[in-house]
Amino acid sequence: MEKLVIDGGKRLEGSLRVSGAKNAALPILAASLLTAERVALGNAPRLNDIGTMLKLLRGLGADAVDDGNSGIEITAANLSELRAPYDLVKTMRASFLVLGPLLARFGGGEVSLPGGCAIGARPVDQHLKGFAAMGAEIGMRDGYVRASAPGGLRGAEVEMDTVTVGGTENLMMAATLAEGKTVLRRAAREPEIVDLGNFLNAMGARVSGHGTSTVVIDGVEQLGGTGYAIMPDRVEAGTYLIAVAATRGRVRLTGVDPRTLGAVLERLMVAGADIRTGKGWVELDMRARPRAVDIETAPYPGFPTDMQAQFLAMNAIAEGDCRVTENIFENRFMHVQEINRLGARIELRGRSTALVHGVERLRAAPVMATDLRASFSLVVAGLVAEGRTTIDRIYHIDRGYEAIEDKLSALGADVRRI
Repeated sequence: MEKLVIDGGKRLEGSLRVSGAKNAALPILAASLLTAERVALGNAPRLNDIGTMLKLLRGLGADAVDDGNSGIEITAANLSELRAPYDLVKTMRASFLVLGPLLARFGGGEVSLPGGCAIGARPVDQHLKGFAAMGAEIGMRDGYVRASAPGGLRGAEVEMDTVTVGGTENLMMAATLAEGKTVLRRAAREPEIVDLGNFLNAMGARVSGHGTSTVVIDGVEQLGGTGYAIMPDRVEAGTYLIAVAATRGRVRLTGVDPRTLGAVLERLMVAGADIRTGKGWVELDMRARPRAVDIETAPYPGFPTDMQAQFLAMNAIAEGDCRVTENIFENRFMHVQEINRLGARIELRGRSTALVHGVERLRAAPVMATDLRASFSLVVAGLVAEGRTTIDRIYHIDRGYEAIEDKLSALGADVRRI
């Protein structure tokens, strides 16, 4: 099993180009099933999760070609299978996003429940509620969701019970080929939703309001092929900004949209960072020890849950005490015990709150990654720790961060994969 070895204590400085957004690429890849024509995607990140989605599309019978750089071509003219198997869906929840396109274009599909879980934590009930409102028959058997609409989907008004990014994406895709108008209320507003809507419109869909809490989709008879460049990854951008700030460094990020980073940039400035932005770039300069900053996660445009762990790691070596509150997912503080192994002083209060007492320095120790974003919090901690930190189970990192050791090395970090 691969590990990451970091010799910490070095100030990061330099420039980086941000990769395409994983959380936009995955639903866009699923949406390629909505047309029989060729879809050409640019700025696609090279990540394990992207590879998993391509494997799933090929398993359904689509022709999926990765050019080995950042280009992907999908042609789903003649699918041979309408079933997404457990072996793939269990490794990546975004696999469930193929159900909406399969249902809309082919009148049915089967997808394993994500991760083999029952509908409960991180549920898919809002996806199914919306499909049912559009006339689909929903059933479950042997751990699979079966959706059927042989006569086609019909437009409907769907009031979601909670804000869900995946649910909004799945229902947007399904509604593009439904008869009539679909209105999604209490929709998620994330920039990746906007990117998906823009991609669907490039295929000939009629989507409006994406990026607001009410999305309107006027169904069309069919969609066509298109070329499309995936948006920059705001989570990767924010993660590197936090890592550089923690080491009191300086960085210029290019290929990024600063408008998608509002809450993160605001908190970094409160922590003491000097930040400048322009069209397609962000610069950060942290000249002193960061100040401890309270954060509280919330749906966009609030502070993103996907950057909570990284910011908590910076808070661990900041001046002062602060509170980190996680409002999106339960059990998302599994990284706390690992960071404490490096000498941090973080107390958990229930499942949703961590009290962070900043310390002047951390000391290296072996640690183990527990999930995607938590894994990079250990990288941040290792970068500032004295000595050599070894991070185990870094396959979590490879799901969401492209060429991490190359990018960190370009900024002056002493990091290698073993």
